[in-house]
Amino acid sequence: MSLDLRHMRFLTSANKLSDLPPDTGAEVAFAGRSNAGKSSALNRITGVKALARTSKTPGRTQLINLFQLDEGRRFADLPGYGYAQVPEKIRNHWRALLDGYFHSRQSLRGVILVMDIRHPLKAFDVQMLDWSAHHGLPVHILLTKADKLSRNQAMQALHRVDRELSEECSIQLFSASKGTGVAEVQAVIEGWLGEAV
Repeated sequence: MSLDLRHMRFLTSANKLSDLPPDTGAEVAFAGRSNAGKSSALNRITGVKALARTSKTPGRTQLINLFQLDEGRRFADLPGYGYAQVPEKIRNHWRALLDGYFHSRQSLRGVILVMDIRHPLKAFDVQMLDWSAHHGLPVHILLTKADKLSRNQAMQALHRVDRELSEECSIQLFSASKGTGVAEVQAVIEGWLGEAV
């Protein structure tokens, strides 16, 4: 991979759209329900151990966290509200923030959607797929925690989810703890970010 994601560094956190960095270059968004393993996936994909904060308490990502690779390329770690035990007012704020982000962010090139392989295609995931399709964005799905299932079970789950997806989506097995599928998702990200300078 020619993009060295180990240079990824925290840039800023945004609680509203006006807090986001300038809408230039290319951005890849990471989305996923609060217990899907998104932070672990981010850390494993970049090779930066503590880039995204992991927690045993789901819902720790409550802002849009931006990470910068270089002047023109970024990751956006989106809040996942599917499982988080937070007040409805905060969930409504997250929904409005994410809706506005998808609607207005011109630099967004694609979405990495993280799903627990044992609990795929929940309401949050479907919402993300709908938003992405509406704005013509490609989605690459990581079925995380694949090591929790046998190889046969994991492949069956992969095929089950794949049948539900549109042509704009790609999908793979992933395990942050075992390193399964890291090179595959890195290649997708390089395809989305590779042209940006």
